[in-house]
Amino acid sequence: MKDVYKNPILYYILVPCIAALWPLLVWAVYLPGAKRNLKDERSQYIEAQVTIATILERDPTRLELTDPNKTADKFDYATAVSDIARMCGISAINYTVSSKPIRTSSGKKSQSAEVVLKQVDITSFATFLSKIQLRWANLQCDGVTLTQKKGLVDMWKVDLDFKYFF
Repeated sequence: MKDVYKNPILYYILVPCIAALWPLLVWAVYLPGAKRNLKDERSQYIEAQVTIATILERDPTRLELTDPNKTADKFDYATAVSDIARMCGISAINYTVSSKPIRTSSGKKSQSAEVVLKQVDITSFATFLSKIQLRWANLQCDGVTLTQKKGLVDMWKVDLDFKYFF
């Protein structure tokens, strides 16, 4: 049995057979698999393009935040609330913002504010709250008070207590 490996005729037959099987293997197995993968990736690419277009339609400011030369935004309650309220369709006359000075306790800086949404529906309020907390990760909502407007079905006065940590 050990002499079979030493026989050069085995190699003269085995190497050409393996070389002949390689193109057959590529044609029968690898090429159809590659075509399937290409088709799948093209469909995923089209789905991703639709998703990207939807995201940019809902939040066009995402592209502005990716500028590497731009420094981090300085947090200010007035601008943060006005930007998010504008995105949610809440007019400037329907909210008030009153912020307190920055405090330092236990080595951490924080600033509190009270935001009053005077007349909003519940979906606008929920969208406002989720977007402002998504945009500013260090912003916490400490309290929410909902008061339904008398005589109106889906109109609410919302008192929000926020705290931002620097």
